[in-house]
Amino acid sequence: MTGAPRNPGMKIQRKQTIGENLLYVMVWSAIILVPVLNSQMMSEMHINLENVLIAWRQIAPYLIIFLIHNSLLAPRYMLRHKYGKYLVLNIALIVTVFWLVDFYEERLLRDMTPQSDPATIDAYRKASFSNLEIYWNVVLGFFMTGANTGIKLIYQSMRDEQQMEALKRQNLQAEMDYLKYQINPHFFMNTLNNIHALIDIDADSAKNAVIELSKMMRYVLYDSGREIISLNRDIQFLKNYIELMRIRYTDDVEIRVEYPENLPEQVSIPPLLLIVFVENAFKHGVSYNHPSFIHLRIDYADGRVTSTLANSRHAAPADRKADSGIGLENVRKRLALIYGEKNYTLDIREEENFYTVKLVIPTLNA
Repeated sequence: MTGAPRNPGMKIQRKQTIGENLLYVMVWSAIILVPVLNSQMMSEMHINLENVLIAWRQIAPYLIIFLIHNSLLAPRYMLRHKYGKYLVLNIALIVTVFWLVDFYEERLLRDMTPQSDPATIDAYRKASFSNLEIYWNVVLGFFMTGANTGIKLIYQSMRDEQQMEALKRQNLQAEMDYLKYQINPHFFMNTLNNIHALIDIDADSAKNAVIELSKMMRYVLYDSGREIISLNRDIQFLKNYIELMRIRYTDDVEIRVEYPENLPEQVSIPPLLLIVFVENAFKHGVSYNHPSFIHLRIDYADGRVTSTLANSRHAAPADRKADSGIGLENVRKRLALIYGEKNYTLDIREEENFYTVKLVIPTLNA
């Protein structure tokens, strides 16, 4: 049986995390390369390595803040909705980093000679982490962590949305499987009852019926577990079922089946849809006391399969009517899950002496 991945959320999360980290690598690579490109433009021929190192030193505190914020504060506190702790720790991180930078620069300045000659000023400029006041650095730090938080929230929202879609698809598949396999016990119970009734009449025919039933069981166990099945194979399944039912009933029951010959193998539909209508036709449209008929016609044209089933109508016990209603309701649910509300047509008509069901569905791609 095909279905959704066992844990679709983990796969989606890994893809989104890779995309997010790739974005950060691209942004920081651009920031780190800007001083190199700027130095190349200013010097025309040669890169001024000294100016590049000064620029990188000024970038370093922001990179440290980003790495701690991105890997620790945002995922552990912000994304887990611990906003108070996140805000306090974020402020503490930014202020601490730039306070250490400021402390280092003040100590460096005290260790230098007090003379204000150009060499001293140039040496300080080369050793300095920033040309800005500490409060401006703190403001820029807040801006950077805010941008990091915004990106994380966007990716988190994308992850949540994709996980919800994956879970919806998984739930829809589980519901379709549930509705599909609700048919099987009912179907086999009816068929076994038919064989049981046949044993007393014709033992050889009963043996052949068991062989035919084994073929049908193989279809239900292996082929019907797929999301789609070849229309040819589904028709063959219906023919096997109808042949089993012919054995049980006398010639007073007119059974006629029409279907197109030489159908392309790629023409596919969901499995076990049509059998419900055929079962209901035999269960409620056949009487041992009155002439009865079942006419099934299957057509294919312009990418759509049309199934028309007509059967005689006889009074049935209340429990059999209820059982029939459950089967039809399951089919309606499956059709709505597979095709949506407007992509198929199911027309059921009840007249005084006959009952018709017309189903039109688009074929599915194999």
